[in-house]
Amino acid sequence: MKIRFWGTRGSIATPGPATNRFGGNTSCVEVVTKAGQRFILDCGTGARLLGMHMMAHAPKPIQATILISHAHWDHIQGFPFFAPLFVPGGHITVCGPSGTYNSLPDTLSGQMEYTYFPVKLSDLGARIEYKELPEGENEVGGVRIVTQLLNHPAVTLGYRIEADGVSIMYVCDHEPYWENLWRSDAEPGKLSSILHAGDRRHADFLLNADVVIHDAQYTPGEYPAKKNWGHSTYSYVTKIAAAANVKRLLLTHHDPTHDDEFLSRIEDEARLIAEAAGSPIQVSCAYEGYEEVFEGDGSGHAQPDNTSGTAMFNRRSPRILIVDDDEDLRILASKILAGAGNVILEARGGKEAMQLIESEKPDLVLLDLLMAAPDGFEVLRWIREGAETREVPVLVLTAQGDEASVRTCFELGATDYLVKPFTAPQLDVRVRSSLARIKL
Repeated sequence: MKIRFWGTRGSIATPGPATNRFGGNTSCVEVVTKAGQRFILDCGTGARLLGMHMMAHAPKPIQATILISHAHWDHIQGFPFFAPLFVPGGHITVCGPSGTYNSLPDTLSGQMEYTYFPVKLSDLGARIEYKELPEGENEVGGVRIVTQLLNHPAVTLGYRIEADGVSIMYVCDHEPYWENLWRSDAEPGKLSSILHAGDRRHADFLLNADVVIHDAQYTPGEYPAKKNWGHSTYSYVTKIAAAANVKRLLLTHHDPTHDDEFLSRIEDEARLIAEAAGSPIQVSCAYEGYEEVFEGDGSGHAQPDNTSGTAMFNRRSPRILIVDDDEDLRILASKILAGAGNVILEARGGKEAMQLIESEKPDLVLLDLLMAAPDGFEVLRWIREGAETREVPVLVLTAQGDEASVRTCFELGATDYLVKPFTAPQLDVRVRSSLARIKL
């Protein structure tokens, strides 16, 4: 497969002499298989140049598949300027994550209202087909594409494209699940040493990939002030990709404040991190115009995933039990999750929670830890020991931010672990990710 970068910037386009080397357009990557199938990963401002190139060089009538990670502006703002959309006879398939509040056509047409743009979505000349993809295995244009929800304050998919014996991954935007990647009592650099189950699941998604294109917007020094904004540091990405045995890592979604000189230093520092880890991984900062053909033997393909792939909320509304002795917390979480179409149950303590789990059989449990006996640890243990409850996802929602509590909960079988206080988008996406692993 051949890849080419048309946009590498995050948040907002930053043209100018200080960004000439790595580029100033927002996210857009082109992937073309040997058979000529063209996939466009995100549609930031770089999509305008790609569209002009396709008009001049792509076979006619133009066909392509656009894989949108999520609907934040910097990932779709180039869509109205993608010239092939205006040409009659063309066929463009637009894919994005399922389970969002608005459909893909509604999202894209919103930025093409006359207030913002002179041409409506319905007036475009090409035939446009829309597909909302769930987490799991998908077949798009005869190509296997594995998707996984990312940790971002919007419903966001990472994509793993497998063709021609090569696996190419696009992971934008994503934030670490926990600030410290490794357990303090384990050897750094190994998958088994990853502290948080969410980060371990992310590493499993990247496992043995030939090429990973990954959001790395921040430095470790910048991250504390940007926490919960939904982006990674270059150090986290390099460490987790090295542990996952990734062959080639391309850092992207560059922050608008990072000029060419700054990104060159990030590239050097990321390579030192890989070297210190004893990893042969090749690390580079992506730049506009970068183009390379990758060939492989299929060893980097993901294992079949038979546990997911069911579109969320298509069958029935998920039933979520919120267990917390803090009434204000229950009210807040209920308001957030009910607004997303979930059915909410509430319990004030562990005993009431056990009774509701047995009688109501919720699809997901949000569980506080510090309650009168039985506390959250005991409830979690009881859930995992029950024949009818052991598969129920449990998202621990607690003020306990210490490593010992995190480790204990995951050893007991927690699905996810989120520390209070949290934002509404943060809770929403973590709940969706937990629910995506079951079939409703």
